[in-house]
Amino acid sequence: MVEGEAFLPDPLPREIVLSTKTWNVVNSATAALARLDGAARRIPEPSLLRRPTLRREAQSTSALEGTYAPFADVLAAEDDDRQQLSAELVEVLNFERMAELAFSWPEDRALTIGMLGDLQKTLVRDTAGELSDAGGLRDRIVVIGARGAGFDEARFVPPPPGDQLRGGVEELLAWIASPPELPTVVLAALGHYQFESLHPHSDGNGRLGRLLVIVQLLRGAVIREPLLVVSPWFEKRRDLYQEELMRLSCNGDWDRWVSFFAEGVAASALDSQQKVEGLVALQKQLRRRVQDANKRGSAERLAADLVGRPYVDRPWVVKRLGLSGQGAQNTINTLVSLGILEPAPVRLVRNARLYVAPEVVQIISS
Repeated sequence: MVEGEAFLPDPLPREIVLSTKTWNVVNSATAALARLDGAARRIPEPSLLRRPTLRREAQSTSALEGTYAPFADVLAAEDDDRQQLSAELVEVLNFERMAELAFSWPEDRALTIGMLGDLQKTLVRDTAGELSDAGGLRDRIVVIGARGAGFDEARFVPPPPGDQLRGGVEELLAWIASPPELPTVVLAALGHYQFESLHPHSDGNGRLGRLLVIVQLLRGAVIREPLLVVSPWFEKRRDLYQEELMRLSCNGDWDRWVSFFAEGVAASALDSQQKVEGLVALQKQLRRRVQDANKRGSAERLAADLVGRPYVDRPWVVKRLGLSGQGAQNTINTLVSLGILEPAPVRLVRNARLYVAPEVVQIISS
């Protein structure tokens, strides 16, 4: 039997003292989220941008956990191809499925342990993380540290399975359901730390925890569309991100953690806003180029769709626009002739030829 000490975080506070400097960062983050929300509300069909947003978040949040897939492959992959996709791409697509499930729930519906389990089970489906306790609270001890590290070498040991773990998760969910009167950014910072400290599942806690940041911001009504991408900022600061979580566990310095977290949210909101505005502007340009060439109808509709789906093939265009196979190919050829589409360099398993809108990919991946 392995013996040692695990960490059980205190219940989250309902009051918190923050420095003036940190409040300024929180206010900046809140304002940045409001600007992103304003940009999203000016889009006729904001849901069109959800797919590239989730794909970018999925690729980056997986990279934070050591799973990397090229972004071009991430954008081009289809869930229907999952039997032939790489393990890395399956994990990324699972994140997208998990996020869509979370976003489908009414925002006034209180989160439960069962709902978290549904998210985690979706995330680890058909991956090495699909263990016997998938979809529920973990039934094993986990250690946080270098890959393959044992209990003695662990950097952090979350609570063991059992009543204390379940009680900690129940307290967290009750706190989220009935939060104290604090800015949503602060609530998200506290909730994220607590979830990661509890580490309630055997796999996927980091990715699920970062998704819950978006969920809390949506439920706090600071954004109304899930077009915020947070993981790239934290991915670039992976070591610091982990150090700050550990530091808070050691010294209880909420001020420092909230400042760091809010800085990341502010920067992420600005970056997301710029991408949203860039894609909307490009959509108008693409439609204008089609119109100037005296091409309308299906070519114009496909050009508008590309900002949400920069990789297309003929079967998808057939289904999306209700065209015949030849009609879909003619529409694609029209956009190729206008320099809007070009044959894609990525190689995926499907038989149909794949086309890409490089200007869209450039904005999304910048």
